[in-house]
Amino acid sequence: MGEALMEHAPLDLPEKPRLAENIAHFAAALRRAGVPAGPDRVLLATRAVAAAGFTDKADFAHALEAVFVRRPEHRAVFRQLFRLYWRDPRFLEHMMGLLTPTVRGVQEERRAQAAEKRAAQALLGDSAPEMPETDEEEAGEELEIDASATASSREVLRTLDFEQMSTEEMARAKRVLATLRLPVDPLPTRRRIASPHGGVDRRATLRAALRKGALHELRTASRGKRWPNLVALCDISGSMSAYSRAALHFLHAVSNAQGQGWAEVHAFTFGTRLTNITRHLRTRDVDAALAAAGGEAQDWEGGTRIGACLHSFNRDWSRRVLGQGAIVILVTDGLERGDTDVLEHEARRLHLTARKVIWLNPLLRFDGFAPKAAGIRALLPHVDLLRAGHDIASFEGLAAALSET
Repeated sequence: MGEALMEHAPLDLPEKPRLAENIAHFAAALRRAGVPAGPDRVLLATRAVAAAGFTDKADFAHALEAVFVRRPEHRAVFRQLFRLYWRDPRFLEHMMGLLTPTVRGVQEERRAQAAEKRAAQALLGDSAPEMPETDEEEAGEELEIDASATASSREVLRTLDFEQMSTEEMARAKRVLATLRLPVDPLPTRRRIASPHGGVDRRATLRAALRKGALHELRTASRGKRWPNLVALCDISGSMSAYSRAALHFLHAVSNAQGQGWAEVHAFTFGTRLTNITRHLRTRDVDAALAAAGGEAQDWEGGTRIGACLHSFNRDWSRRVLGQGAIVILVTDGLERGDTDVLEHEARRLHLTARKVIWLNPLLRFDGFAPKAAGIRALLPHVDLLRAGHDIASFEGLAAALSET
C-alpha cells in the first residue's frame, strides 16, 4: 500500500508547505523516542495524508501510524507522541502552529518546549491553551517554568500520572523506577535449625544424650526462614498499556536487584491471553528485556478478558509459582469485558492459593472513584490490599504496604 501511495497519490507541496514541515518535525520527535522515521518515511507520510486528507483527525492518525509504525513495540510510543503533539480541540486551526517553529535558534527550542508542556496539560482533559504571541510573554513563561522545575521537579515527577507524561518525562520516570527496591521479610518455617541463640531443642538434646549415654549439654535451635516468591500479573489492554509498562520497569529492577530477599520474581502479562515473560525480565538491559517481552506478548493494547486469563494462570502456573507463600501483585483497572462470574470464581481461587494478593488499580487516582464496574466488584472481595498504581509514588509506597499487611 505504501508503494502505491508513493507512486500514484498526488502531492501538492506548494499548497501545504507547513503540513510537510509539521510531519517532518513529528518524525524527528519519533526518532528521538527510538522509532525509525527517516526522510523516506516523511515523504511517504506526506503523500499518505495528501491522499487520505486530514479533515478527520482519526484518519490523519491512522495514515501516519500506517507509515511510521513497522514494529508492534513502536505503536505505543507513536500514539503517546501523537497525543502530545497533535491533540487540540480546534485541530484544523492550530495543527500547524503547535509544532512548526517560527523563530530559529534559541527561540525555536523554547517554543518547542512550551508546546510540549501545553500538550501534556491537554492530556489532563483541558483544552490546549493558546500559544503566546510575543517573545516577551514567552520568555516570562519560560522563566516561570524553570523556577518551578528547580524547586520541586522530582516531587512533580513522583506524582505525575504515567499516561500524562511526555516522552522526556517518561524517560526520567523509568530511571527513577530502576532505582526503587521492594525488600521483603523472610517467612518462618516449621523446620528448626541449630542455633546458639534459639530455644531448647528437646528432641536434639535427648538424641544426643542417648548417643552418649548421659546428658552433657542442652541443644538449642530456632525456626528456619525462607523467602517468598513475587508474582506479578500485568494487564496490557489498551487502557492499561502505559501503567503496565511502568510496572514492568519496576519489576525488572526488583528482579535484578541483589539483597531484596525474593526467592524468585515471576511476571505475566494478560489482555486477551496470558503470557509468561519471566525469562525476559532476567535480561540485565531493561530496554532489551521489555522489547523481548513485548515481542512475545502479542495482545498489547488489545481487549480485556481478565477472568479467562486468571483461569489460565490458575490452571497452568499457580502450582509452579505460588508455593512457598508467594505474594501476587495484580496490575489492572478491573474493567472486565468477559463474564464477571468467571472472574469472581478465578479471583477466589487465586486468593486461596497465594499468601497475599495486592491490587494496583490506576483508577484510584480519581477522587470520586467508586467500585461501580462489575469487574471491580467481582475482584474486590478477593484481594488483601487495594492501592493506586498510576505514578512513581504508588510504587514507592508498595514496600510499606507489604509490611503493613
